[in-house]
Amino acid sequence: MKSYREELWFETTTRRAYMNITAQVDAVVRKSGVREGMVLVNAMHITASVYINDDEAGLLHDYDSFLERLAPRDAAYRHNDTGEDNGDAHIKRQVMGREVVVAITEGKLDFGPWEQIFYGEFDGRRRKRVLVKVIGE
Repeated sequence: MKSYREELWFETTTRRAYMNITAQVDAVVRKSGVREGMVLVNAMHITASVYINDDEAGLLHDYDSFLERLAPRDAAYRHNDTGEDNGDAHIKRQVMGREVVVAITEGKLDFGPWEQIFYGEFDGRRRKRVLVKVIGE
């Protein structure tokens, strides 16, 4: 069995952002040489997310609006009493999730219709990484 690890790095210019990273993950899978297996894509920061959904602008806007209603940036968070200002970002990450696993079949990401991999950033403007771990044969 093969195992391959690579990190993708992102730095957004805004506090919140949603980036389609499918092409970058696909490139890592191709580089790994794995034809049959799995890929784990994991946000390595507690204020960022990796998730799968449709790449449609209205849906991305809906996510952002929903998350801001659920955990408003300017609400009072006990976490912010520590000197931080990102209590909302931690909650948004919990809702959107930490990681995804995608099957690899015949050397390609094996998705359902419209599925794409996204990096969700909830406390941006600094470098953060995503782990891509490919396992298989």
